[in-house]
Amino acid sequence: MHRVFPVDKYHFRQYAFLHMNTVKLPAGKLSVKIIALDLDDTLLTSELKITPRTVTALQKAAGKGIFIVLCSGRAENAILPYVRQLNIAGFQAGRYLIAINGSEVFDLHTRLPVMTKKLGADVLRFVYEEAHRRGLPAQVYDASTIYASEDNKWTRVDAQLCGLRLEIVKDFPAFMEGGHPKMVVPADPSDVEKFTPFLQERLKGRAEVFISKPFFLEIMPPDCGKGEAVLWLADRLGIPQSQTMAFGDSMNDESMIRKTAYGVAMCNGLEYIRNAAEFVTRRNNNEDGIADFLEDFVL
Repeated sequence: MHRVFPVDKYHFRQYAFLHMNTVKLPAGKLSVKIIALDLDDTLLTSELKITPRTVTALQKAAGKGIFIVLCSGRAENAILPYVRQLNIAGFQAGRYLIAINGSEVFDLHTRLPVMTKKLGADVLRFVYEEAHRRGLPAQVYDASTIYASEDNKWTRVDAQLCGLRLEIVKDFPAFMEGGHPKMVVPADPSDVEKFTPFLQERLKGRAEVFISKPFFLEIMPPDCGKGEAVLWLADRLGIPQSQTMAFGDSMNDESMIRKTAYGVAMCNGLEYIRNAAEFVTRRNNNEDGIADFLEDFVL
């Protein structure tokens, strides 16, 4: 007769992860001067919170003079609640954030952008027209508002996720004239998957096109991404690339995972991102994955 033993679900998940994936951890302490952190499914738990242990670890890093930079696809005002949770913005090491997937770098001391990139009106209009032809909405952003061509389930999902005001614009093509840092087509994942290769082909060299979440297709200025923004900020601060680090989980994190010296993927991240990363955390975003990594290999 076979005996059946109770299984602890947490340790089973950890066992499964270790045996299904290659563990990628540093051999010792890393010399780091700037750490960029994605929000959703990386810094934030599934309840969109930062755990106390992770707050403590990042405060310790800032206390050592390591710049802590929240780096998100969200607009500035949607990132600020998490800046407040960390409570380091008053220090030099907590002074900056990167918004809209690298299109904007903000100085929290002056409350002004120090770098901004925009898509031209021609690209914005083209994406809008092609989306409209397929019955899909398009939307752009400023620091506090999502401006959408029409209302649907997915535009509301975005507003709920980032906590920004949603405004439907009647003459959307005219609203494109001044340019915007990014455009998003929020839609059913199957529609997003079909539309993506078309835009990537038609906008090659004119824009970056990628899926940030299964229901968000993002269009960004060319040569613009989280990685480019992190390295731009590091250069501004006199920090060499060899002392840069980034944590992420998804496709819009790829550039900073690849371009920083120490790209760290969350163990709950996409397999593609885990394979691209220099390191992979032992614990996921609900289990203090960032704090666990920093405590052993940075602090």
